[in-house]
Amino acid sequence: MSFNSKLTDLLKTNSNFVDDEGELLLAAVQDRAWKLDHDLIRLLLSDDEMKAKFFDEIDGSLLFNTNTFIEYISQKNFLDNSYTRFRNRIGLTIDGKYLSERGEVSLAWAYKDCVLEGGQTKEEEKRKEVFFNEVLAQDEINRMFDPKVLMNFTRYTTAGAQPVNEIKRDENGVIRENLLIKGNNLIALHTIKEQFRGKVKLIYIDPPYNTGGSTDTFVYNNSFKHSSWLTFIKNRIDVSKDLLTDDGFIAVTIDHEELFYLGVLLDDIFGRENRVGIVTILINPKGRQHERFFSAATEYMLVYAKNKNVAQFNKVAIDEDIKQNFINADDKGNYRLIPFSRIRTSTLREYKPNFWYPIYVSPDLSDVTHERFLGYHEIYPIENGNEYSWKTKLDTFIERNHDNYFIAEKIEGRITILHKYYEQQVLKNLWTDKKYFPEFQGTNLLKKLLGENFFSYPKSLYAVLDTLRIMTNENDIILDFFAGSGTTAHAVLELNNNDDGRRNFILCEQLDYIESVTKRRIEKVIQNNNQGDFIFFQLKGQNQVFVDLLSSAKTTDELVKIWQEMVENSFLNWYVNPEIPEDAMHEFNEIGKEENGLVKQKKLLMELLDKNQLYVNLSEIDDAKFNVSDEDKALNRAFYGENNV
Repeated sequence: MSFNSKLTDLLKTNSNFVDDEGELLLAAVQDRAWKLDHDLIRLLLSDDEMKAKFFDEIDGSLLFNTNTFIEYISQKNFLDNSYTRFRNRIGLTIDGKYLSERGEVSLAWAYKDCVLEGGQTKEEEKRKEVFFNEVLAQDEINRMFDPKVLMNFTRYTTAGAQPVNEIKRDENGVIRENLLIKGNNLIALHTIKEQFRGKVKLIYIDPPYNTGGSTDTFVYNNSFKHSSWLTFIKNRIDVSKDLLTDDGFIAVTIDHEELFYLGVLLDDIFGRENRVGIVTILINPKGRQHERFFSAATEYMLVYAKNKNVAQFNKVAIDEDIKQNFINADDKGNYRLIPFSRIRTSTLREYKPNFWYPIYVSPDLSDVTHERFLGYHEIYPIENGNEYSWKTKLDTFIERNHDNYFIAEKIEGRITILHKYYEQQVLKNLWTDKKYFPEFQGTNLLKKLLGENFFSYPKSLYAVLDTLRIMTNENDIILDFFAGSGTTAHAVLELNNNDDGRRNFILCEQLDYIESVTKRRIEKVIQNNNQGDFIFFQLKGQNQVFVDLLSSAKTTDELVKIWQEMVENSFLNWYVNPEIPEDAMHEFNEIGKEENGLVKQKKLLMELLDKNQLYVNLSEIDDAKFNVSDEDKALNRAFYGENNV
């Protein structure tokens, strides 16, 4: 075994020095060397060859020669594997540094796959999110967040697919449509931000959980896994915050893996003072099987207000047992009648003298007043001969005494003063009702709607529905930029159907199941309710076309063909060699033979593409080479406004 191989294998025995794919993290080793890390030094001292090479003996003591070690591992032929050689051949290093080492600001790109593969058993129906990520330095991002050309507009109604003839707006010029957008969610958010800035009441998202499995996590080294996930989330929440109304909320669901990191991130973005709370939701009472330690049975919903001073929850009941008590209704909502008197020792008249006063009731019990009229009954809060008190002082009673708020009834031969108690409950931060179990109100519900089950772990409809009940009103806009199977849209439509509301949803998703699952689900709900509609459109792809092709490729041969087409028809990064050298092709094929080789190949080819050219910028809508139809041009003007196109 060569000295290089022996040193590489030795360093790989420390998990801090390898990434998720088992590749050596040279930057991490260099960093530890400069810091004279004890673990690194002990590791090198454990081998006689390393000791002789990198240590000097002075008066019987060994001194680590940092410069010699750094120079050795920094030489070009030290990490001489297929992956490294390919990057050098094709031009994916600049000045000897990989892209991920170049900038202080990083941007993560993820491609989420929650579609169940055929043949999976129930035990295997776990959340499956596969990511191909790239870190971009800030100076590489220039036109990426410009508004994009929108295309393929279709309106879906109870009658099916229809052409889009207009984009409806309210009297203030705000777009009032249900929107389903296909495209990278970060770029989509930047595309719609000017139209919806300060207009969204609730952001509800169920982002990737970064659970740490080989297919569930970001393809990043261990040292950067959490930071890359946080960057991915931060980029999106940063821009979405601007879309919230001043009294708006954001609700983010997550499991324990990233709970604490996410909490710190949201504290930073929204301010700790705007943290509303963390709701623990029981989603699997049996717990996950085959866990080594605690078996996870819950997930969490972190809730923040944009401005806690002006935000407020609705007074609603989400517990079914409590809701059943509110059997009456008026134009203010559901209510039940409860006594106006307070009958307990602490509310005796002697302790509450200002809460003792007469209330007068007409003979037919139809009029309840503080004024004394001839023939009216005089009522005091007396029970079993004891004088107690009313719930409010007289001036508050007078203020509230309208619209039949107070009612007199004869109960057991005595006139009792009752008042309306509107539907509400103490909203606890522990949700354990079985309606929140995803298996029953997510997976099974989706299967019932679509007739088949090909989506892993959709959210419980009622978890989203109750969040909407608490945080939105009948005319609000709700945003979900991790649309998944479309549970948020389903909940919005269902709540509108229940309370005759006019809420609108905006959903973003970039994978093809947006058409096979998300769109179909929303169509089905509209048909079942016999009301509602939505507009589907997508960002016009440029390099994104190749991203989609790479994501769906199954073999190395497919990837090679896509690579050749990319060279001819895509925008490559400026530093990439546009030719395909023969030795580079050889290295590429060698990578494909390695463990997770196809994933590595896809990641490498995605890095060739210029991410500023993923989609066509709105400023280029009239460029003939993009072939934007007159219909789409007109609808882009309707969406963005005539003066912006």
